[in-house]
Amino acid sequence: MMTGKKILINKNMRLSSNQIVKNMVSTKLFLRDQFIQPVFIKEGETSSSRISGLGKNKSLCKDDILKQFENDINKGCRNFILFIIPEKKSDEIFDKSFSNEILLLIKNEFKDEIQLWVDLCICSRTRSGHCCLYKDKKIDFELSLKVMSELALSYVESGADGIAPSSMLKGVVSKIRSTLDLNNFNQVPIMSYSTKFASNFYGPFREAADSTPQFGDRSDYQLDFKSRSEAIDSSIRYANEGADLLMVKPGLLSLDLIKPIIEKTKKQVGAYQVSGEYASLIQLAKDNLINYEKALLETWFTLKRAGAQFIITYAARNAKELGFDK
Repeated sequence: MMTGKKILINKNMRLSSNQIVKNMVSTKLFLRDQFIQPVFIKEGETSSSRISGLGKNKSLCKDDILKQFENDINKGCRNFILFIIPEKKSDEIFDKSFSNEILLLIKNEFKDEIQLWVDLCICSRTRSGHCCLYKDKKIDFELSLKVMSELALSYVESGADGIAPSSMLKGVVSKIRSTLDLNNFNQVPIMSYSTKFASNFYGPFREAADSTPQFGDRSDYQLDFKSRSEAIDSSIRYANEGADLLMVKPGLLSLDLIKPIIEKTKKQVGAYQVSGEYASLIQLAKDNLINYEKALLETWFTLKRAGAQFIITYAARNAKELGFDK
């Protein structure tokens, strides 16, 4: 009985570990900390570069990382999700040295000023560009889960505040949770990409993350956007595996799923306003067909109205200047 009580306490503590997370999961107000800013960092680059379609978002080189975070913090942005793109790719052993170096660099500088989630997928690490490893042209589930759980542990040991598994492989959340717990990181929350479609709206992201599949597509493990029941069942599965927070992706194309998932799982559900969705606003504004700021706010409030608790968006760093003063 005592063991079960201890686990329950730890689960509750994961979403109250600091004020940023508390604000992120607060249901009373629509707060600035409920916006999460994606940050891309590429190994081996000597200068930062713009990401096609994503406005002023850049793939950062190592020398620009601290300045970018400092600028974002000064603008009131404190909640980030990190995408680390290594220079060398592999389908066997993944070098963790660069990602560990980057996490230590950021957290040593900013410590508790920020909440730092790390996206856990291996599509930017594999030669294939897929979110898993293959053996004899079939997904090697056991090896894929082992590699991802080891990466999750290394991220947390280097300072990550939370892990966001995005691979959509069955068992990924439970494997990460058990690995973290066994290594005394049971306080670290998991934000699962629990309903993630094999969507046509990821183009700018794949350029930034250098993760375009080199063969086939991701329909073997990501969801068919035509299936509503499968999409809901997927979030139920990851909730049962131990995810603390759930997510739909793409966000604007999944509005109908948010409340049913909340009702079925009793978990808080966020939405990822993906690169293609955001890029469409940028392009429409460029063509003088919309007011960018008003349209962006409309999308955010639409996601919130649909039940999204938090929003991953490429404009999170601009929330304060758009009126989110708390």
